[in-house]
Amino acid sequence: MTDPLVLLPGMMCDARVFAHQLNVLSHRRAVMVAPVTLGDHIETIARNLMEQLPNRFALAGQGLGGMVALEVLRRAPDRVNRLCLIGTNALAETPAVAALREPRIIGAAAGRLDEVVRETMRPEYLASGPDRLTVLNLFYDMARDLGPDVFAAQSRALQRRPDMQGSLRRCKIPTLVLCGQQDTLTPPKRHEFMANLIPNAKLKIIPGAGHLPTLEQPDVTTACLQDWLDEDLG
Repeated sequence: MTDPLVLLPGMMCDARVFAHQLNVLSHRRAVMVAPVTLGDHIETIARNLMEQLPNRFALAGQGLGGMVALEVLRRAPDRVNRLCLIGTNALAETPAVAALREPRIIGAAAGRLDEVVRETMRPEYLASGPDRLTVLNLFYDMARDLGPDVFAAQSRALQRRPDMQGSLRRCKIPTLVLCGQQDTLTPPKRHEFMANLIPNAKLKIIPGAGHLPTLEQPDVTTACLQDWLDEDLG
């Protein structure tokens, strides 16, 4: 029996960020999107997810979801049979970036969520082109629906996240590291660095995509995920 696929969305995203992947990949296996809204530490979010997840599964995480995916793998390496990291970062937060989050958390709590979300996901983080505004507006819609409490909790989780390079080095399962060629928030060089730490990882850099390749280049992203899912476990 084919193991299910678990998808973990990024900051202020819900299942809509994986709409194309859900539609296509669910033809051949069970696919679920698990929330990354259950705590204000990466460790807490992962721990709270564990009871909801299948006994054994493939795991793909985008952004914050990729960081949670690494923590899930650290906690339960026997349950994850393959890993995909999309537009994410395995390093701890720098003090400078952590400090920048504070006024945004305060602003969101004060009723200015739309404003701070626009600071969090700027147009230049996505690829240029006719679909950029559509993708941005979808992101803003997801963020608005999740609300300021989730924004604060996820911001705290990012501020407090641990360095995960050790988890990358210990990863022994088929792993895909994927990012958009025009991602200026978590750029390709950062993904090359992560892929080099993981034994036998594959790196895919998607042209015409920025920080949200699942939405910006859905067909190409889904095809990359399908190849990764079809890879022989050995």
